[in-house]
Amino acid sequence: MGREWLADAVMYEIYPQSFADSNGDGVGDLRGVIDKLDHIASLGVNVIWFNPCFASPFVDAGYDVSDYLTIAPRYGTNDDLAELVTKAREHGIRIVLDLVAGHTSIEHPWFRKELNADGPDPEGDRYIWTEELPDRTWTRDQPGRPAWVRSPGPRRGYYLKNFYDEQPALNFGWVERPAAAPEELPLQDESDQPADVRVERPRDDSWRDATDAPGPLRNRQALRDIIAHWLDLGVAGFRVDMAFSLVKDEELTRGYAETVALWRELREWLDKAYPDAVLIPEGAEPRTGGPLAFDADFFLVIHDAHASLFNNQYAGRLPFQAPREPFFDAEGRGSTRPFLDAWATARDNHPDRSIILATADHDFDRLRCGPRTPEQLGAALMFLFTWGSVPCLYYGDEIGMRYLPGLPDVEGSICDPGYNRAGCRTPMQWDDTANAGFSTAGPTQLYLPIDPDPDRPTVAAQQNDPSSTLNLVRELIALRTATPALGTRASTVVVSEGYPFAYVRGGTHLVVLNPRREPATLPFDGATAIRASGVDITPGELRLAGFGYGVFAMPA
Repeated sequence: MGREWLADAVMYEIYPQSFADSNGDGVGDLRGVIDKLDHIASLGVNVIWFNPCFASPFVDAGYDVSDYLTIAPRYGTNDDLAELVTKAREHGIRIVLDLVAGHTSIEHPWFRKELNADGPDPEGDRYIWTEELPDRTWTRDQPGRPAWVRSPGPRRGYYLKNFYDEQPALNFGWVERPAAAPEELPLQDESDQPADVRVERPRDDSWRDATDAPGPLRNRQALRDIIAHWLDLGVAGFRVDMAFSLVKDEELTRGYAETVALWRELREWLDKAYPDAVLIPEGAEPRTGGPLAFDADFFLVIHDAHASLFNNQYAGRLPFQAPREPFFDAEGRGSTRPFLDAWATARDNHPDRSIILATADHDFDRLRCGPRTPEQLGAALMFLFTWGSVPCLYYGDEIGMRYLPGLPDVEGSICDPGYNRAGCRTPMQWDDTANAGFSTAGPTQLYLPIDPDPDRPTVAAQQNDPSSTLNLVRELIALRTATPALGTRASTVVVSEGYPFAYVRGGTHLVVLNPRREPATLPFDGATAIRASGVDITPGELRLAGFGYGVFAMPA
């Protein structure tokens, strides 16, 4: 099938620390996932995406890698992952890993070697070092924006970070070594000149490596070696964290273009060596005028297209977004226009491009956040599984787990003072036993606290309840799988972009959603309900109660 399987994927994101703890240490692990494969398969998903599982000191929840070729001991062993890959395949499920390509941990042996060196590595530095702070740098010095960190070891000068100080940027080179900018220095060897006369001398940018310098080439080869290592073990591909941060450029745009070119080179290699392997970027792939290197775009929860639909601000404020009323909100004051515009832009010149749209993820909030009730989830889930995107179900959203405010900063969860990611990373709620069935550890040993609400949703409580969120998710995924018109390859035509939101899939199926509290109507004739809640079919129109939704077969 090559990489076409991604277009038919229904993904399930697992934050491994919080899914299932098999050994009672308070932290989830791969053996716990193996034990829960029946539940995952029962959802109808066919791809599991794991957040980073590699060895790490966990300053940033595993996004600071100290060994790319070894599973973190807290999760198990490489053999455990191999077993998981095999047993998941028996359930018709592929495994996708998170690859942190742009930086490592300061504990990585590569960095420790360079930190303790007197100067540049004779084989080429793997990291970006300078003895003096550059004149030009990025303008925003905050987590998530590159900045310089003073060397804490024998190596003189500064290294470039990608996110936290403990995440030094790998050296994939620079767009160019810019023409040496003049540096004005006083004349000290011309006694007949006034003291304030200055001359221009070149600034030293020799620390900037070209993209084909030895250090960048070493890292390109390492990237291939890491990818091959895990593909040989049986994983199906990678979601690449900060995928377009590799080649550096203060103005960013040319760096993006060079980084895409790097990934195209890797794609050519993959097409020959591993033709079934997929690459998924964090975010959207920059359009640089050539063939696309990745197999999809990802509409991130923290970006406006997704946030305009679901972010009700109760998990905090994202620093790069102006607050707005989300479309899927009981007050009904939102708009689908930001999402539709972003969708059109992503599909421009690439009408068959797969776009991944998640219920939520590990980086901000959950679908059920703040005052959003289980009753409100139906319309949102109907949209997410019928729109034509590749859906990604965040663990726990299948039962309507809540975002929990007020949690401590755990493993870098507070990366900006405006929000705390810990609230969407709490342990999976399996049943009504101790720790909601997540772990036998004592409560103080848990990676994060369990939702303290005695009415918290659990898999066990919803398992046999036909009206539960869990069984709605199962029904919607089964309906999508059985109905090609609801998948990624069929056309989507919006017939109403307000309340209700309505669109026709494949020319044969109408989807209608009313996420607000107030009723809504849609003029329509001849629809036959396939799966609906709170919708009445009357002559000439569909009447949707508050939070109503449905999918209907249209007349032939």
